[in-house]
Amino acid sequence: MALSAPVVIAGGAAVGGKKEGAGPLRERFDTISEDSYFGQKSWEKAESVMLRQCFQLLCQKTETPANKLDFILSGDLQSQCTGSAFALRDAAVPYLGLYGACSTMGESLALGAMLIDGGAAERVCAMTCSHFCSAERQFRLPLEYGGQRTPTAQWTATAAGAVLLRKGSGCVRITHVTPGKIVDAGITDANNMGAAMAPAAWDTLRAHFKDTGREGSYYDAVITGDLGHFGHDILADLAHEEGMTFPNIFTDCGILLYSAKTQDVHSGGSGCGCSASVFAGHILKCLQEGMWHRVLFAPTGALMSTVTSQQGESIPGICHAIAIEAAEET
Repeated sequence: MALSAPVVIAGGAAVGGKKEGAGPLRERFDTISEDSYFGQKSWEKAESVMLRQCFQLLCQKTETPANKLDFILSGDLQSQCTGSAFALRDAAVPYLGLYGACSTMGESLALGAMLIDGGAAERVCAMTCSHFCSAERQFRLPLEYGGQRTPTAQWTATAAGAVLLRKGSGCVRITHVTPGKIVDAGITDANNMGAAMAPAAWDTLRAHFKDTGREGSYYDAVITGDLGHFGHDILADLAHEEGMTFPNIFTDCGILLYSAKTQDVHSGGSGCGCSASVFAGHILKCLQEGMWHRVLFAPTGALMSTVTSQQGESIPGICHAIAIEAAEET
């Protein structure tokens, strides 16, 4: 879907934890915390504090007081998205809670851009977060158990990302959004989310290219998130089968965030905060710095819960694609 007028991404902020700070994108974060608890007594509280810090950094960097925002769009992996709700309960800004799992940053960008394009808002904050420990406690075995991680398993990022969307002129702009459809590949292994999400990623990318009449080579970079190494390979195979050619930079946020050689993350990164922090901290800066001029950002999500996994349900996947272009200000 082409927006009637491009929506400006006025700025971004990214906060990460110790492991994210040890990765290749350390210098792209605004702040790195060496304390996984962020000064709190629980991981869940830590996640909320981390997101609140990210939001406050965004307001400072863009010189936009919270009371000038029309909406905040956010969500996370905690039950009922309490990580976001608790982080923003004192913000006094209209809040729309979202759940798209690891695709939440794409969902918030798409909805924020459409709110502005439709005339319902002028300034919107799109953001999300995740925390390794709170996610492991909720979705997998207790950390103290010390269970073995399979090669396809991914590492939930302790990170948050936020961007400010607004009307008007600006260098980096959203031009198209392609909301995804739910695609269920029948995968039931919660430790192989890349395989569960890859078909949804291809379904959305294919729809985007069909709707826009573009080839993959139109973009300087096509970046999904968070398929990890295994899921990205599956996506590449699906695209190859249908003759799609991508640019040299065809990668995934779960691949970019960590070093596969020096960090024990198995298939790569995951979690809402993975694609959010990579986008707000790295991709956006590459556009602002003129390294890239056209980027297709396509976060993916595994729409499962602890209950559905225990009941043997398959894992539905989702992906939302956002076309972003850098242009000279007019």
